[in-house]
Amino acid sequence: MTAYLGVDLAWGLGSDRKPANETGLVAMDADGTITDAGWARGVDAVTDWIAAHLGPRTLIAVDASLVVTNPSGIREAERQVGQRYGRWKVAANPTNLASAASAGARLLDRLTELGVGYVSSTAAMRERTGPAAFECYPYTTLVGVEELGYDEERPRYKRLDLKLPAAVARQRRAEAFDDLVHRLRTTPLDPPLLLDSHPLTAGLADPSVLHGPTHKHREDLLDGALCAWTAAFWERHGDGRVQLLGGDPGLPSDPPDEAGRRPVVVAPARGSQRRPRG
Repeated sequence: MTAYLGVDLAWGLGSDRKPANETGLVAMDADGTITDAGWARGVDAVTDWIAAHLGPRTLIAVDASLVVTNPSGIREAERQVGQRYGRWKVAANPTNLASAASAGARLLDRLTELGVGYVSSTAAMRERTGPAAFECYPYTTLVGVEELGYDEERPRYKRLDLKLPAAVARQRRAEAFDDLVHRLRTTPLDPPLLLDSHPLTAGLADPSVLHGPTHKHREDLLDGALCAWTAAFWERHGDGRVQLLGGDPGLPSDPPDEAGRRPVVVAPARGSQRRPRG
């Protein structure tokens, strides 16, 4: 069965009147081959897709807040994203128990019912005896993996730059998306990420359009692929090239939930993005 699953989860739960936004989904084997890809709406449909791809030790990377225990404000893991990656203009949206964006916690509950564990340390990830999930954030992957070449700042492939005229901003966003896909397809990566191995992810190499909903549709799938690759990257490199934001015993952290799970973001990191030791 599939080694790695990437889930770019829509954070809102949706309703009968307004369905949830799309979630980008990618399944990847250990050699980087994309075995399945697509989209789903709502936690139930996402759970069904994951269940259909689970193997004995499948590692599931989710771009959403999975464990939230702080009553208000920002999680410590999110604070550390800004502290470590802010130079690259990367920051995380704050979540707390009062947030309406709770799909991540709901998904983790559903995965727990399926027997999927939650891992927040490299040791637990390596020692897992069944499928397991963790939280990631694609921007930290893009600027934390030096081979991709984002040495100054994150690629602006998501939101429009509001400082520019709308037409120019849409064009710049499309160019950033196409450049990112080009880098992922042509940069020698360890482990590999073979976007061309599946028709849908291969289609990401087609020139971007300026139409906003179409761009978001493609972006969700790309982020799903980045999540799956982050899982492979963590398993390949461990603590040597990945840091666990919110999980450093020497720094403030949020309390664990009732199941003992700690809110942690798994983030690839350059040496300069790590907390100084000593």
